[in-house]
Amino acid sequence: MKQLLVLSGKGGTGKTTIASSFIKLANSKQFADCDVEAPNLHLMYKKGEMNSKSYFGLAKAIINQELCIECGLCKDHCRFNAISDQNGYHINPYKCEGCGVCGLVCPAGAIQYEKKVDGSIDLYQNNYRFSTGSLKMGSGNSGLLVTEVKKQLNNHEDNLTIIDGPPGIGCPVIASMSGVDFILVVTEPSMSGFSDMKRMIETIKKMRIKMAVCINKYDINRNLSKKIKQYLFEERISYVGELPYDDKVNDLINQGISLVESNNPVGKGIIKIYDKVKILL
Repeated sequence: MKQLLVLSGKGGTGKTTIASSFIKLANSKQFADCDVEAPNLHLMYKKGEMNSKSYFGLAKAIINQELCIECGLCKDHCRFNAISDQNGYHINPYKCEGCGVCGLVCPAGAIQYEKKVDGSIDLYQNNYRFSTGSLKMGSGNSGLLVTEVKKQLNNHEDNLTIIDGPPGIGCPVIASMSGVDFILVVTEPSMSGFSDMKRMIETIKKMRIKMAVCINKYDINRNLSKKIKQYLFEERISYVGELPYDDKVNDLINQGISLVESNNPVGKGIIKIYDKVKILL
């Protein structure tokens, strides 16, 4: 099974649009949305039977008030400022990372741990297998949820598996990279897009995964697009194409029309990028 991961250094670059188009072009029999903090691939692919189960992240600490001697050691050692000493000692569950330090330093054994539902892990099965998940607002440890989403993929599937990854370079992104064969980085000609692309490339290099880059909306800043291409040339990174800006794209997506099945310059550009990625794979 080959796994293709589509990433971007920042949100809003068109990552999901390209990933969903690749799914259509490859006639992929299994795919995943690992952007668990803001999943949206299910808006296009959620037909068929859906199985959902609760996701439990790391257990959060709570203080047993009957055992607490208010020594303050837990608050002194908490690096996340999750413990308050107003009207007794209490732990803010939204700040607690479940690291367990407070339990180690508590001399009274007043720290207990409990797991709560932090989100859901969903699997859609029709003539394809679509794994996704959703993190509850305010919950952390999204990298763990990404790992659970990927575990639902069938390792024996011969067809190309396409994964829509999360933005940025944090823990969820690292988790989405695990085990993939190739990464397509989608960038845009803006200062933030260029900067975040560089950080993404450095991260991928450390993971030693093959990659290529494409530029979306290249014509909104042609000079910066040239600088991006020059940077890729100097770094010896494969450049697989560019897509123009087209304000009709959002209308087509909202109507449920696939870009690669419409007479649209963006769709035609995605097909060319896909063909080049297939060769590199």
